[in-house]
Order: sequence, then structure tokens, then C-alpha cells
Amino acid sequence: MSEIPNGARVPAIRIAGARKVYTVFPQSQRVAVDDVTLKVPQGAIHGLLGPNGAGKTTTLKMLLGLVRPAAGTFQVLGVDSRTRAGRAQLGFLPEQPYFPPQLTARQAMRLYARLSGVPEREIAARTNELLDRVGLEGRASTQLSAFSRGMLQRLGIAQAIVSRPKVVVLDEPASGLDPLGQRDVRNLMLQLRDEGATVLLSSHQLSEAEAVCDRVSIMSRGRVAAEGPIADLLSVAGRTTVRAGGLSSGLPQRVAALAADVVQHGDLVTFSVEDADVRRAIDAVYDAGGAVVEVEPKRESLEDYFTRMLSNEKGEVA
Repeated sequence: MSEIPNGARVPAIRIAGARKVYTVFPQSQRVAVDDVTLKVPQGAIHGLLGPNGAGKTTTLKMLLGLVRPAAGTFQVLGVDSRTRAGRAQLGFLPEQPYFPPQLTARQAMRLYARLSGVPEREIAARTNELLDRVGLEGRASTQLSAFSRGMLQRLGIAQAIVSRPKVVVLDEPASGLDPLGQRDVRNLMLQLRDEGATVLLSSHQLSEAEAVCDRVSIMSRGRVAAEGPIADLLSVAGRTTVRAGGLSSGLPQRVAALAADVVQHGDLVTFSVEDADVRRAIDAVYDAGGAVVEVEPKRESLEDYFTRMLSNEKGEVA
């Protein structure tokens, strides 16, 4: 593996100054992506989030060489990602994968394995392994015309990793999947990371990104509006969350006067207080006969953060 001057490994993905402009009419242009810069370290799961039309898919397609950029640098493991050497490192699941419906799952996997350069002697075993891994065991001989949307999505994930790529780009991998399938996709991404692969995940399902991503980049209107580790983005400065048990009658009055975001489930109560009031709140819980189960810095959900960020942007425009 090549090294950069400071001795650290080269990024798995590096995008710098990406820009894409579409000509809508002869004298009208629309900027879809504007000066997007993104760096993903090796062995990470990085989320690329944003509303419809934010430029996520266009950015991914420029990285993959499927869309010609107006400007920008696109690298995978230090190599131009649009060259043969770069593409050989990549696996890709498009947002809406299409497969020839007359093929069986085994035939489709054989096709994509050969296109990806998998040695002929390894294709059969790898096909069986991956179909089992994505939850399609026993379906190898089934014609794809009989597959549901969720089954086709699972097949799409299998073909994306058939060459055992070092970098995997997944565009809405949980689309069309039921909750069990979504859980399976999350587990698969974590397994890929544990095996040393890098995953770039584009998703509308913020809970999915929050569960697996080390860092996220949030796009809006063709630009990166926010980026960082999940914990840093979601941390609420100055507040602490406390979870207490043994309070079937609710919070004692001394705590209620300090608390916000109160949620009670049975005798378990979760609330937040200002950092300066944590000790007083804990003492009051124990004085009331309760017990503190957990104390941690307050975090908002990724959905709340995302909504607030977009609302602030709309307010600025107005």
C-alpha cells in the first residue's frame, strides 16, 4: 500500500473540488454538485446523507466514472477511480439495480463475477457463499423475474462485493427491504468493515447511517453542508442525559424542576439536565428511592439534527 508523506495510509476515497453542471436548456444550466470535497479513511463506514436532489448520487457516479464531471479529482486508494486500476478496487450497488429478468440468480452472479475479473474456478463457490450471506440461500436456481424488489436488492448487494473489493459504494442499500432485511444490511456493512473493506453509504434512512457510520457528510443543494464524526455532530453542548429506575411515580419534584426531554416507560425515566445540575439530579433520584442506570452526554437523533440543519438553511434563504 502506498504511503503519503506523513506516514499515514492513503485515503480509501478522496474527492476534491467535485463539480457537475447540467445544461437544462440551450441557455440555462443547473449546478448539481458544487465544490464537493470528501475524504474517507481506509476501513471506515462513511455516510453520505442528504435530501432528494442534494447531489449525492451524482457525486457517487462521478467517483465511479459513470458521469463526466465539470471539475474535480476522484481517487480510490490513491489511484484515479475512473481508470481500470481504480475501478478494479470498487464494488457498487446503484440506487435502483437492474438485472436481466430471464437469468437465474446463479447465472446473474456468474455474469457479474466474470465482468469483475473473478477467476473462473472461484465463481461457483463464491456465488453460493454470497447468496447465503445476503439471505438468498436456496434461491440460486430461481429466475429473477420471480424475485421481489427486496430480493433483487439483496442480489444487488451480492454482486457489489463479488470481486471482494477493497472499497464498496452502496447507494440506498436498504431500499425495498423489510426491517429484517435492513438489519441484515447493517450487519453486512459492519462485517465488511471488520474484514478491512471501506464502505461509502448513501442513504435516506438516517437511523441506518447513525447505527453504522463512523463519520457522515451531509449534502444540501449540491454542497457539503456539514461533516464529522456522528458523536460530534449529535452532541448537545452543556446537557447530560440521565436514565433512572425505580421511579414508578415519576420524577421527584426536585428533579422535575431541572429536567427536560422527559420520557417514562414503566418505572424507568430518561431525562436531560444542564451539566451543572447533574449531581443535584442524581442525589434527588437516590433520595426518592430510585437508582441511576446511566449517565451520558446528551445527543440528539440524526433525524433531529438533519431537520434542524435544513430548516436553518431554508430560513437563511428566506
